[in-house]
Amino acid sequence: MEVTWRDLVLDLTAGAPPRLLAIGPFRGNGRSALPVVQIEVTGRGRSGTAGKRHVDGLKLRYESHRAEDDRLTIRSGGDGVRVTTVFQAVGPAVGPATGPTASPAASPVIGPATGPATGPVIGPVIGQVVRCWSTVTATEELVLEHVSSFAFAGLPWDLTVWSARNPWSGEFRWSGRPLELHDVGMTRFGQTGTKNRVALTSTGSWPSSEHLPTGWLECDGGTLAWQIEHNGPWHAELADRFDDVYLALSGPSQREHGWSARLAPGESFTTATAAFTVAGDPVAALTAYRRAVRRPHRDNAELPVVFNDFMNCLMGDPSTERLLPLVEAAARAGAEYFCVDAGWYDDSLAGPGDGGVPGWWDTVGAWEPSTVRFPGGIGEVIDAIKGHGMVPGLWLEPEVIGVRSGVVLPGEAFLRRAGTRLAEWGRHQLDLSHPAAVAHLDAVIDRLVREHGIGYFKFDYNIDVGPADRLLEHNRAYLAWVEHLLERHPGLVIESCAAGGMRLDGATLARHSIASLTDQQDELLLPAIAAAAPAAVPPEQGAMWAYPAERVAWSMVTAMLGRIHLSGRLDLLAPERLAEVAEAIGVYKTYRGELAHGLPRWPLGLPGWRDDRLALAVDCGDTAYLAVWRRGGPSAKIELPWPAGYEVTPLFPSATEAGWQAGTLGVVLPEPYSAALLRLTKGAPCHES
Repeated sequence: MEVTWRDLVLDLTAGAPPRLLAIGPFRGNGRSALPVVQIEVTGRGRSGTAGKRHVDGLKLRYESHRAEDDRLTIRSGGDGVRVTTVFQAVGPAVGPATGPTASPAASPVIGPATGPATGPVIGPVIGQVVRCWSTVTATEELVLEHVSSFAFAGLPWDLTVWSARNPWSGEFRWSGRPLELHDVGMTRFGQTGTKNRVALTSTGSWPSSEHLPTGWLECDGGTLAWQIEHNGPWHAELADRFDDVYLALSGPSQREHGWSARLAPGESFTTATAAFTVAGDPVAALTAYRRAVRRPHRDNAELPVVFNDFMNCLMGDPSTERLLPLVEAAARAGAEYFCVDAGWYDDSLAGPGDGGVPGWWDTVGAWEPSTVRFPGGIGEVIDAIKGHGMVPGLWLEPEVIGVRSGVVLPGEAFLRRAGTRLAEWGRHQLDLSHPAAVAHLDAVIDRLVREHGIGYFKFDYNIDVGPADRLLEHNRAYLAWVEHLLERHPGLVIESCAAGGMRLDGATLARHSIASLTDQQDELLLPAIAAAAPAAVPPEQGAMWAYPAERVAWSMVTAMLGRIHLSGRLDLLAPERLAEVAEAIGVYKTYRGELAHGLPRWPLGLPGWRDDRLALAVDCGDTAYLAVWRRGGPSAKIELPWPAGYEVTPLFPSATEAGWQAGTLGVVLPEPYSAALLRLTKGAPCHES
């Protein structure tokens, strides 16, 4: 029988596999429909397919279901397993925005139209995000090799596939391409389809080091957006099945990641969580969802300005002498948190080591303040930070122990592969599913909070260990550990960083209030990252560097629609330059709370890496905040499509020339590598220039 829940239609027929038939406007031909969960078990293989595709595994039979307002639970069994699959509606449905919305005729995130979105409407829940997962319980001994988090066949061939490459220091490289899958015509001969697939796979312990675990599929009939919420390996694939196209999402698998799970009778395994939505504006829907599932924290409402001493500043070589002038300059600029980055624990000189990294790289792990760098104790610096009205912070890489560290823990407290403890770039990787690893780190955090009043930690993670025997268990234990820390220290702010943006998955973002977006040091390249980031990270959560030097407006505007992470040698800036920085931060503090409710828009389209002109807006309803950058190009005026009925107010620099002409907003940036931030107020008269 067919059962409708929210905008899902399922086939729940006794004795047959429970199948997902439709999601909103997407419905296949019936024959293509996939069971709601795909399971592969060692020694049993698949049927009806071949190659690398993760479909047509165990044959399950529907047993029962329970439909509630926000949750649908389906139970099935067979082939040695009992399975519970859950679909859960989360967060508000996102309908037409009060400000400019995406045009469904183009990409749904490219830019504003002059009226509300006219894409498909699916009752009152258009834009409702649904998350899903399955729990597999063995009724006999078996080895799982793959269990899907989400599987749906019912998509058309004419898809534009939007995804983001995420290279280190060049994050958020969004692109939309036609589905690179060809109908070879074999279904009319009784075959399943092409037996090929288009796949995105992340291996190792950096979940976003090559691609972001999120994207959307766009066609004339609507847009299906998705994300995988796992801070380790994951897999997404598109392929054809009986003339329709399917999307399957999962955490680690045997084929791609070397993962398996041996279950005895009665033992269970739960998949990573996936989320999906059909929406006219997929980014708006996912942004609202990401906020709804994120752990509540005042940090996301207050958006304090953080100074960090690493990037283009002390670069891991701090000392009392170097930090005290920076503390004073940061306070004068308006910073509210001051984070001492790497090196504060190291007694050696910070000269270059192997691979150009400092000598302290492979000795981390004890996290005791250096008495060489801080002859009077690190408390002298921390007292100065507090004395200037700022909250003190420290950098940690909690998951690693240097190979030359004096820290002694049981061998089982480290990740292993084939029984051998892993070492990567001079570090061992802790396994936080082991109690000794957790006890060590709990003691470190509690000591630093108790003895020094630390209110901010930057948790970095600079190695990718590849496959490991208990990587999945460690990934889940890390998230639980962070949650327990925040329960024990509720006022603590913990920034997530992994060599910049190498761990920007939904599971990590749901636990941390702030996330580093990049390690990029070239301020001329930062806007392309900053402008694209809100498609994956809500504006109030994404930490973007600002290195003000000669181009103060360029540097500051780049960070002013997210979280300002101030750095650079503020103590060496000319007084007039530091005053400009303080002016920008003062302006930021007048509106930053609004960013926590705003939705990102791209008047010029999602930014390309080398684009001469870029623009990002955060639409907060009756007010929008618009950042515009000019790298080059022959004209000083940048013309932006934007609906009429908004008054423009330049915020920084305040002398920026901007106005409407023939219904187009023009912003004049006279010099290459200049930028401006503007406020657009709806309902006020707009003056043609």
